[in-house]
Amino acid sequence: MYNNTRPPRSPRPPEVQQRRESLVKPTWVNVNPGQVSPSTLDAAFAGVTDVGGIGFQGQQPSLEVANVNNNAITSGKQPSVQQQRREVELYDIFCKVMLLGDSGVGKTCFLVRFRDGTFLSGNFISTVGIDFRNKIVTVDQVRVKLQIWDTAGQERFRSVTHAYYRDAHALLLLYDVTNKVTFDNTRAWLVEIREYAQEDVVIMLLGNKADCGAEREVRKEDGERLAREYNVGFLETSAKTGLNVDLAFLAVARQLKSRKTEFAAADDAKFNVQEYVREHAQRPTCPSCI
Repeated sequence: MYNNTRPPRSPRPPEVQQRRESLVKPTWVNVNPGQVSPSTLDAAFAGVTDVGGIGFQGQQPSLEVANVNNNAITSGKQPSVQQQRREVELYDIFCKVMLLGDSGVGKTCFLVRFRDGTFLSGNFISTVGIDFRNKIVTVDQVRVKLQIWDTAGQERFRSVTHAYYRDAHALLLLYDVTNKVTFDNTRAWLVEIREYAQEDVVIMLLGNKADCGAEREVRKEDGERLAREYNVGFLETSAKTGLNVDLAFLAVARQLKSRKTEFAAADDAKFNVQEYVREHAQRPTCPSCI
């Protein structure tokens, strides 16, 4: 007969055990830009002025962090990590916005104009896959964090874009007023939106490059007619001059804010994004666009 009893295992050296535990030890991951890690927050709340962490970059902690620290001292208890992160990020509503449209219509320039207030002049560089930026806007004293996704317009990246439709709260569909093909393709984009996006998603049709001069191929009336057909908001914009760029995002933020009951004002129930942009839109200054 064979003896199947295994001899007892010898205990592992302490350094090996510690190394194995470190491999499975959970760590905090900075998923959303603008958040800071708990270790950075701990350093900030301890009064350290040079934390060198994400969000502070070695600078003195902001006044908001100091205020939270004072509140924690007076109340006698330390806020949770979730409360600390919320106070540091300082926003009330989170919204995911996607920029859609053919390649070359100016989606990246549109995003940079809104995010940084600058225009990307020079050579054309196509977006590969998908990218995003964050910006917080204030609507009626409510801080709305817009996470804006810049998508690639090429056909080979379309399947990647589809995967992000479902989680989007708002979709901005851009076409180039100097390129009629991009305008004709907006119908195909709208069909995809109806297929993959949520039913209550906010949709806006934007005719970009309205600083066109004599190069215009798509009339403003054509864009307005298409928007009425699909019951979506419409604006003509210019990433170069900033025409109606901020208005497009503010209209989306106001619409999404009106759906949040805890932040909705008395007049939000009758808010209509199409009427709002129609009342506040600026007209292009070039003679051929008027």
